[in-house]
Amino acid sequence: MRRFDSLEAWLKWQESLHPLVIDLGLERAALVFDALNPDYAKPPTITVAGTNGKGSSVAYLEAIYTAQGYRVGAYTSPHILKYNERIKIDGKPVSDDKICEAFARIESVRGNTSLSYFEFGTLAALDIFFRAGVDIQLLEVGLGGRLDAVNIVDPDVALITSISIDHIEWLGGTREAIGREKAGIFRAGIPAVIGDSEPPKSLTQSALEQHTLLYCLGKDFGYKKQTTGWDWFSADRQMLQLPEPGLKGEHQYRNASAVILAVTKMAEVLPVTEASIKQGLENVQLAGRFQLIDGEIPVLLDVGHNPQAVRTLVDYVTAVFPGRRIHAVFSMMKDKDIAGVLEIMNLVVYDWFFAPLANSRAVTEPVMREIFSQSSVSRVSFGFSGFTEAFAAAKNQSKEGDLLLVFGSFFLVSDCLVEFENK
Repeated sequence: MRRFDSLEAWLKWQESLHPLVIDLGLERAALVFDALNPDYAKPPTITVAGTNGKGSSVAYLEAIYTAQGYRVGAYTSPHILKYNERIKIDGKPVSDDKICEAFARIESVRGNTSLSYFEFGTLAALDIFFRAGVDIQLLEVGLGGRLDAVNIVDPDVALITSISIDHIEWLGGTREAIGREKAGIFRAGIPAVIGDSEPPKSLTQSALEQHTLLYCLGKDFGYKKQTTGWDWFSADRQMLQLPEPGLKGEHQYRNASAVILAVTKMAEVLPVTEASIKQGLENVQLAGRFQLIDGEIPVLLDVGHNPQAVRTLVDYVTAVFPGRRIHAVFSMMKDKDIAGVLEIMNLVVYDWFFAPLANSRAVTEPVMREIFSQSSVSRVSFGFSGFTEAFAAAKNQSKEGDLLLVFGSFFLVSDCLVEFENK
């Protein structure tokens, strides 16, 4: 059995173990997990899939169940500052030691089965939650749904957030194709909550085929904003005067509404009071989602990296920062719809500063120069070594009343938060 002295060493080894960074399929992870915990007793489980809003939805669920006093395990990806953020119990990242111990247990039973970096992390999270005896585990799908390693565990409630075009190489190039992949987390007889107000037909069709109990936003449940607070309702229940969601943006009402219905569908197993729901809505926190860092020139951070996400970002900055001159520090992964994002964001961005990332999946400066040259963007700056230089240049062009916007990639937001933490 291979052992390492640090989490960093384990992760570095895992990155080189499997030939593909992304390798969808359940067989490898299921085989190893069966060997890892043959006596596995699944905790109550909510699995969250979708294109945008997964992390926010898990954060709401985590805050609500924690407010009720339950022991909550939450598995999300990717992380922003530390790997440990992916595996949390009671809102706190687990220690390096616990993750390393889980990795060692996985390695002891893995044999000749090759696991990807993501599969190692998923198995570690499930193992840690099982051994910790959590009351509920919240599992965020990494990519798709049907063939994602998270799907080796049957959910008690499936939650699908918004569906848009992303990861077309693996999931398909249409919302219908992507919706069918996301529907892979459905199970016969279990509730499936859809938080997309216009879900692709493939979701509803898959629910019929799999005899899933489907609940759709705008049809089976919904919300209405009031002068103060907002109301939530379903066919048999309503909650009035709920506090504004702690995460900002109009889309967070949709995410929170779907989460509340998921919580009500778990109520027979894990009852939750309306007071705990309200407390969770208020207390929720999540880095990198419309995260504002106040200062003489405020900085807004967002990990939005596809057209749907940045349309939401445009709506938000237009409503909250009207008339501001916005300086964007920007970078993305090379497999994203970069041109589409630029065209949408250029409606509100005054000038752009490209920050290259030290990641093999990130778009390079030569490619970005070509994409910008074919866009309607007129003010863009290149030639920076990384985030620090790009941000400094953007700040130098800013004056009181402006807004600095850092968006486009988890890795870029991570670089920004590290920079602020160091200062």
